[in-house]
Amino acid sequence: QVQLVESGGGLVQPGGSLRLSCAASGSILEINVMGWYRQAPGKQRELVARVFSDTTRSYADSVVGRFSISRDNAKNTVNLQMNSLKPEDTAVYYCYAVVREYAGRSWLNYWGSGTLVTVSS
Repeated sequence: QVQLVESGGGLVQPGGSLRLSCAASGSILEINVMGWYRQAPGKQRELVARVFSDTTRSYADSVVGRFSISRDNAKNTVNLQMNSLKPEDTAVYYCYAVVREYAGRSWLNYWGSGTLVTVSS
């Protein structure tokens, strides 16, 4: 089994910054993708940012230029630096990872339990 634990959410004023962190632990041979989704009240979960094992990154159009994702392959961690936050960034942010637990095993998706980010004055 693999566990993902997020940290770093909270309340911030518009224009402020937050840094989310996520650590994967457990039976891990390799991780292909790590990233973040978010879900605002009454809306569908959407991809915010992701980074592949070759460091290729992609971002949702709504966060380009404001958010930055980074990853430490040795530590199985992923961070999301969020700057110039807007009220519409308010959501529960979920870490996810595509993991292979051992040789011959299929790639599986794992999710964290989520961390709340609230952007409000």
